[in-house]
Amino acid sequence: MKVAYNKAHVGDVLLVQLSMESIVKTAMDRAGDVAILKEETTGEVKAFNLFNASKYVQLDVAGNVEVTPELVEKLEAALKANGAEISLDVDFSPKFVVGYVETKEKHPNADKLSVCKVNVGDETLQIVCGAPNVDAGQKVVVAKVGAVMPSGLLIKEGNLRGEDSFGMLCSARELAIPGAPEVKGILVLDDSAEVGSPFEVSTR
Repeated sequence: MKVAYNKAHVGDVLLVQLSMESIVKTAMDRAGDVAILKEETTGEVKAFNLFNASKYVQLDVAGNVEVTPELVEKLEAALKANGAEISLDVDFSPKFVVGYVETKEKHPNADKLSVCKVNVGDETLQIVCGAPNVDAGQKVVVAKVGAVMPSGLLIKEGNLRGEDSFGMLCSARELAIPGAPEVKGILVLDDSAEVGSPFEVSTR
């Protein structure tokens, strides 16, 4: 789930994205302060907008809102108060974690891409990476599917030139780390970093 709020430019509206897939053709229902956005052909709820948001949740941000259990609880209360039947099934597992690059192979269809197998603790992910400095044996920062980058980019499953990719290996600039170098390349962590452990990232 991705949540955004910018009162100065959008008004007192909380924008809640429930699906990582864009809506092809939008159908909208209204339930009080809740505008429900669905995929017209399937009826699947992809997002909702909560108007008069400050009545339901206090926010002092302009941009991405951190999704916490407390926020989800308040959103569920707001939906119930407006008679909107939307289930919020939120995964609170860390989306930015320390990964270990087990293998790196040249992409069969792209000279500047590599196909990596990356251990993130509880699973091994295939991730296609274009960084020139990626290599097997590195500990890196992995943005898993569902992660929201500081730029607002939502990480989705992808397919790059015929190879599936389930996440992203991050550079210091992409993580908005102060003083990040201008050169291209992923952030390589110290060997002492624990594989699978959360990596704190500011998304505001």
